[in-house]
Amino acid sequence: MTTQTAGIKAKHQRLVLVVIALVALIGAALLAIWGLRSQASYFYVPSDIVAARPDPDRGVRLGGMVEKGSLKTEPDGVTIAFVVHDGKARVPVRFKGIVPSLFVEGSGVVAEGKLAANGTFIADNLLAKHDEKYVPREMKEMTEAQAKQVVAETQ
Repeated sequence: MTTQTAGIKAKHQRLVLVVIALVALIGAALLAIWGLRSQASYFYVPSDIVAARPDPDRGVRLGGMVEKGSLKTEPDGVTIAFVVHDGKARVPVRFKGIVPSLFVEGSGVVAEGKLAANGTFIADNLLAKHDEKYVPREMKEMTEAQAKQVVAETQ
């Protein structure tokens, strides 16, 4: 009996399997991209938002510095308003919720949310940024040797 009478040649079987595997891989990648498209959050600085406003329904991240003197707490006690700037432009921000302990005027912040039609950024989440001199509260009273020992124990 010849190989032609037994059906598809072994060489062609491998080719078919490779093609099927490639199609499955490309399909899985496209499915993952399609599923994550709404999870993508673009990062903007105030000058980017002023130059080209993002779509109102698109979730974005706004990063910059909290302008000194701009932080105001609303009468409800949980809503704050402040201005984020990057030295070139300013964007007003409103946030309702618990503010991170590192969030202060003059510090860096990343606000996650959406830009309202009136130009105010409505934040759902605030991430306070600290400088390179930041030391956790638990380590402020430690000597440098004690701090190095704690770091070594946690690695």
